[in-house]
Parts: sequence; C-alpha cells; structure tokens
Amino acid sequence: MQKYSELFKKYSLHVAFIQSVIATLGSLFFSEVMHLTPCVLCWYQRILMYPLIWITAVGIIKKDKNSPLYILPLALFGWVIALYHNLLYYKIIPDTLSPCSLGVSCTTKFFAWYGFITIPLMSFTAFSIIIACVLVYRKYLKNNK
Repeated sequence: MQKYSELFKKYSLHVAFIQSVIATLGSLFFSEVMHLTPCVLCWYQRILMYPLIWITAVGIIKKDKNSPLYILPLALFGWVIALYHNLLYYKIIPDTLSPCSLGVSCTTKFFAWYGFITIPLMSFTAFSIIIACVLVYRKYLKNNK
C-alpha cells in the first residue's frame, strides 16, 4: 500500500492536470453542447480553471519544482468563488448577496444528478481536488530534496 501512496504523491500533479482538463471540458460541454448559459460566478470560475491546464502541463513538462506556487493561487481563488457560489445556490446566504443581477441567476437549477450533484458542486469539487493534489505534490517535493 505504501508503494501506491508514494506513487500517488509523485504523480499528484498529473492528477491535478487531469482534473483541470475534465473540469474545462465539462464546462464547455454544458455551455456549447447543452446550451446552458453560465452565470457570472461560473464565468469567474472558468477564468480561473482554464489556465490551470496549461500552467500544470508546463510544470509537469519542465519538472518545475515551483509549479505549486503558480497553480495554488488560481485554484484557491477559484475554490473561494465556488464555495461562495454553492452557499448562494443552496440558500445558505441570501440572494441579495448574489453578483448575478443581469442574465442567468447564480441560483438557476439546471439539473441535479442523483438529487444533489449540481454544476456549482462539481466546480467546488474540481478545485478541491486540484488544491489537494498540488499540496500533496508540494509535500512530496519537500520530502525528496
């Protein structure tokens, strides 16, 4: 089991890359194929997610030990926006605090797979996975200097 743990730590940046690709393709699928118009908060999350593909890929290719420093700020800021979006979506904070005053509401319920998997929850989960993977990779780098 320890072998798999070390293997995951070593390749956790690759997992973050795969997660960013899946999240980006998913968001493009929802808007371009399913024709679901993104709300303002969705756009902000996309702005932060899309570059993570390229930044993570370059970090992997160049074997840049500083790549967590480039990835974490975008992922953390995206995570905060996704958390805020979920709090709005699930009515934990009032709609009056929503930045979505024009166009699609930030609380529009397009669908809920299995009754609870929503677009805001998927974004929050994607950013959480990326952050966790980058932190694991950062720790791996520190332990293997």
